[in-house]
Amino acid sequence: MKRTIILFTFIFMSTLASAQSTDETKIAELTEKLRASMISGNKADLENLVWDDLTYGHSNGHIEDKLAFVTALSTKTSDFKTIELSEVAITIAGNTAIVRHLLRGNTNDGGIPAKVNLGVVLVWEKRTQDWKLLARRSFKISY
Repeated sequence: MKRTIILFTFIFMSTLASAQSTDETKIAELTEKLRASMISGNKADLENLVWDDLTYGHSNGHIEDKLAFVTALSTKTSDFKTIELSEVAITIAGNTAIVRHLLRGNTNDGGIPAKVNLGVVLVWEKRTQDWKLLARRSFKISY
């Protein structure tokens, strides 16, 4: 009986670790897809990556909803030329995933080239079987 309990506990913990790893892998893939879509401005990809009730916060305090976020990137009003992510950390808590990372990039908003150095927090939420971005907040950092 004691062996059975130990075996069951081991299998249960292995299953949990595997699920966590699978979710972390999925979130890493979605974060990369978001990065690439923000550069390309692909409207369909951007719409599919975020929930309708998205809250997207910029480093200047400006907050956008899904429509404003997708429109700004797909029309190139917000025009990322490059985005590099570093120090990516993913935490899964049930149906919520938190991604923290640093973002360095080059923009060309309104024809004005600029560099951005940001700290970013992404909140992904799993509803049914889909993970999508629910919230984003960024803040300026200096290197």
